[in-house]
Amino acid sequence: MQTIAGIRRQPLYSPNHIENDTLILMRTAEHLINMGVLVKIYEEEDLGSIEINEPVIFSMAQGEKSLNELLKLQNKGRVIINNPQAAIKCFRRNMVNILQLNKIPFPKSHVLPVNNYSGISFDDFNARKIWVKRGDVHAVHREDVTLVYSEEERKNIFREFKKRGIEYAVLQEHLEGDVIKFYSIKNSSFFHWYYLNGINHTPFDKEQLLELASRSAEILGLEIYGGDAIISPDGSISIIDINDFPSFAPIREQSTKEIAQLIFQKTKYFEETILLKS
Repeated sequence: MQTIAGIRRQPLYSPNHIENDTLILMRTAEHLINMGVLVKIYEEEDLGSIEINEPVIFSMAQGEKSLNELLKLQNKGRVIINNPQAAIKCFRRNMVNILQLNKIPFPKSHVLPVNNYSGISFDDFNARKIWVKRGDVHAVHREDVTLVYSEEERKNIFREFKKRGIEYAVLQEHLEGDVIKFYSIKNSSFFHWYYLNGINHTPFDKEQLLELASRSAEILGLEIYGGDAIISPDGSISIIDINDFPSFAPIREQSTKEIAQLIFQKTKYFEETILLKS
């Protein structure tokens, strides 16, 4: 039996989802074992201090240091799902620019250093309220994604970020409408969505939501992903966030089977490639 590695997400990056993130990883591992693949579990915080010899790795790691360690392993020929470079692209300071440049419908956003910032402020949005979001990983503390109503509030959040060592923030337009959460897995028919807050239940094109989610993931390089979208009162769809390897908590059993199948196929392809070369 082939042995592959699974990387459990550091609890710091699983606020309110530590159990869900652990369950998605372990249930995927169980399915893989049933398919004839052994799985050795490592902790994200151990990356760089322990040796990982398995040729295929599926990872929920999100810290920048951890992802850089995985990039080193990838450069040595390891197959890693999701690609660590894709996970780095999901850092908000990267994601907002990448998606906007690729014409994905997305709220007007600006990436700013929290120290010595200039040029863009609350007033530039000509709106009553805007979002201030940390520029790297997704929310760890409540203040990491905050709706503010004044320039003074915006400055206070920046000062808080600076104290916590967060270097960049994103100022983002607030879009009115229904918030949708979605989950998907590349090379499968699996796509699940639900209302996070279905205020208006405005009719929208579900196929377009799938297309925008898939295009966003393809642009970022993700295979296992989720995200959020806004359905505006006119039915138009805007992507507002993409997450690498979310917890899939509402549909864990169905999703883990599909995730395991994706990893199994990657493992099988790797083995066949090695045999052809030998």
